[in-house]
Amino acid sequence: MSVYTVHEAPASASASSAAERFIFVRDSFSWWAFFLAPLWMLRHRMWLVLAGYVVISGAIEATLVTFGASPTAIAVVGLLISLLVGLEASTLRRLSLRRRGWSNIGVISGADLEDAERRFFEAWLRQTRAQSGTSHETPGAPGGAPAGVARVPQTPNVIGLFPEPGAGP
Repeated sequence: MSVYTVHEAPASASASSAAERFIFVRDSFSWWAFFLAPLWMLRHRMWLVLAGYVVISGAIEATLVTFGASPTAIAVVGLLISLLVGLEASTLRRLSLRRRGWSNIGVISGADLEDAERRFFEAWLRQTRAQSGTSHETPGAPGGAPAGVARVPQTPNVIGLFPEPGAGP
């Protein structure tokens, strides 16, 4: 099962349909960000992240060259930077979305992106119908997240999947 965070566009953003107001960001290693970090950042319109990547990578390489590091050491450091970008790609994307005004409305899991989207929109439609009064189904979770979608942040009495010792039911 893959875990995705669901982000909703800011209210001022104009989307052609309600479904396009949401972005699903998979919480996993990104091979595209590992192999082609600058192009991956450009594709996702992460300009400040790209600028920071270029400045930091350039400064590290210039420092290594100044201190006379071997070409192998410079290549290893470059590989480690790429590994770090691949590992943190989803976090960088979430931070970039938040900076642009997108709100993180929940977490959902699914076998793949299509399954996660299906599960999210089924819960979202149930909540929408319940709020409009056309259905007598259980309303969604408080705070805007549909039923079946974990709200971010979760309740303070829960650590991971287990409640704190002594916490109520």
